[in-house]
Amino acid sequence: MPPILSLTPVRAGALLATAGMLCVGSSMAVSQTIVDAPFFTTQAVRYALAAVVLVVMARLTGRALPRPRGVEWCWLAAVAGSGLVLFNVGVVRGVEHAEPAVIGVAVASVPLVLAVAGPLAARRRPAPLVVIGAVIVTAGAVLVEGGGHTDLAGLGYAALVLVTEVGFTLLAVPVLGRLGPWAVSMHATWIAAVVLVVLGVTVEGPGAVATLTGADLAAAGYLALVVTAVAFVLWYSAVGRLGAGRAGLFTGVVPVSAAVGGVLLGGPVPAPAVWAGSAVVALGLMVGFGRRAQPADVSGRVAGDHGAS
Repeated sequence: MPPILSLTPVRAGALLATAGMLCVGSSMAVSQTIVDAPFFTTQAVRYALAAVVLVVMARLTGRALPRPRGVEWCWLAAVAGSGLVLFNVGVVRGVEHAEPAVIGVAVASVPLVLAVAGPLAARRRPAPLVVIGAVIVTAGAVLVEGGGHTDLAGLGYAALVLVTEVGFTLLAVPVLGRLGPWAVSMHATWIAAVVLVVLGVTVEGPGAVATLTGADLAAAGYLALVVTAVAFVLWYSAVGRLGAGRAGLFTGVVPVSAAVGGVLLGGPVPAPAVWAGSAVVALGLMVGFGRRAQPADVSGRVAGDHGAS
């Protein structure tokens, strides 16, 4: 039996969520290398590669990729349109009107929103300790990101980033039970790729792909493999085990891992506020995963989760 299968659902979910958010955090430095590349075209390449990688990985590991039925296509299209297309538009356009920290704080607010919205979507009362933990995690993530200046448009894009990041998780919950994390990830990525190809051709022109450099393609490949294919499966597997509310706590790991990753790549040592914020995030996770918080949240796991171990 693989080691992760011997863990309790809560511990396995926590491990999967942490690993997934570490992957996402690693994207920050890589994404900075493609800021001058045609946006829609680069993202289309990324998600097309990710879809292929997911199919290959699923075949090699014997994972089933069920075909969506009926209204499931609508949920998957919503996941792709929200969490993959509009989220990236919000981030890229947002930093034109606001400092990156402002957009980062919007993402840092995701734990609190999911701690409340996740259980409510499942027609349950939010677990008090999970909500308290989410508040602490959010506060810690805000400390890590810091403040920033913005205009009205920047605030609007920050709100878009928050809503679409929450949608990436909540809109997938109705289909995770039958399709499982592998199929949800694969279908969402190819749908997003199709949408982005259309946008790329329309906005940037059909020749935009020829302007991508080797470095651009390498960055897109990393984002496709690590930040999309691997991270998506890990994240949706965690949501299946923990429920959206508790899994959302781990989005607070992203700014922490991004700060640490920056140091490993030769960047400056983070300011004391970053280390303080990291400690606060850890405290929030401890509160949200306390023994008294576990029973209420475990009951809200997605039925029929296929796992990703």
